[in-house]
Amino acid sequence: MASHTSKSTQDPRAQRLGLERNGKRVRVVAGGKTIADSLATMLVLEHGHMPVYYFPRADVRMDLLEKSEQRSRCPLKGEASYWTVNVAGRRLENAVWSYEQPLDPAAPLTEFIAFYWDKIDHWFEEDEEVFGHPRDPNHRIDVRPSSRVVRVLFSDQQIAYSRRAMFLFETGLPVRYYIPPQDVLASALTASPTRTTCPYKGQASYYSLTGGGQIAEDAVWSYREPLPECPRIREYLCFDPRKVQRIEVEGEPGAM
Repeated sequence: MASHTSKSTQDPRAQRLGLERNGKRVRVVAGGKTIADSLATMLVLEHGHMPVYYFPRADVRMDLLEKSEQRSRCPLKGEASYWTVNVAGRRLENAVWSYEQPLDPAAPLTEFIAFYWDKIDHWFEEDEEVFGHPRDPNHRIDVRPSSRVVRVLFSDQQIAYSRRAMFLFETGLPVRYYIPPQDVLASALTASPTRTTCPYKGQASYYSLTGGGQIAEDAVWSYREPLPECPRIREYLCFDPRKVQRIEVEGEPGAM
């Protein structure tokens, strides 16, 4: 895959902006219509932001877009112009943006256009619908079984103890400990309606913790049907270290 990473000894900001040609067919669908369909998208990787697909204008239904008065400015890319999508009787306000005269670090984005992920109905990579945001090709997940003892305490009560947790190592994030449900005190868990989506692992379901007169909302999550890349964590339970009293691994504090 050909790639371009903007770097400049003159401008340190450029080192925070990665631009990579993407070999996937990417489609944007809203209101039952395909708004963009491209084999030549650019994946933009920017420090502190989720990856974003940019489409060549030639691959976008510009006839469905209406120029907006909205403007914004990015210190790396320059001034952004916006468009509203008009499709199937709906108006998706300021759902599209472009840097028509980008700064030097983002010069390859001239004539490219991007969509807000959550304002679009469906995204496809090849023939598979994808969720959350594009994946960063430099981001990886490794899941390893471990016999190290993992304990979780909440309100001075041990609510999990396991020698068979799955340790999940994810780029740029602390280690997460996924514990089989058989090793968790089920009576401390209450199912929550909260759902979140991770483009690397799938949709997470949540539980709240109750114990010792305390309640911690959405303190535990689980991937009941993880994406094919993460089958080992199916139905295991992971605790938010900020919402429990302590997580220990072999008697030592676990990763925060």
